[in-house]
Amino acid sequence: MHYKKVGWKGLEIYEVPIVPLIIGVVELLKSLGVPNKFSALAAVLMGLLIGVFFLYPTNIPEGIITGLSLGLAASGLYSATKNTVEGVKNMRISKNK
Repeated sequence: MHYKKVGWKGLEIYEVPIVPLIIGVVELLKSLGVPNKFSALAAVLMGLLIGVFFLYPTNIPEGIITGLSLGLAASGLYSATKNTVEGVKNMRISKNK
């Protein structure tokens, strides 16, 4: 029986986008006490696990490449968003001085 439903070019699982899902799980791990410095590593490892074991279990090299891409995209998206929010906060603080 086939239960897996992979969406558009492997970017969704059960109609849930993978990159935001990874970001959400990493945030959950951080709230449970995982240090911030390990968040990028957690995102990459999660991407690899999803790529190899869920998206492409019969094609390990493709799973590794896809998983790395997903994990790196998730950690980059998180980092870019965090830096943007911090930049806007700093601009507002300096503007109010």
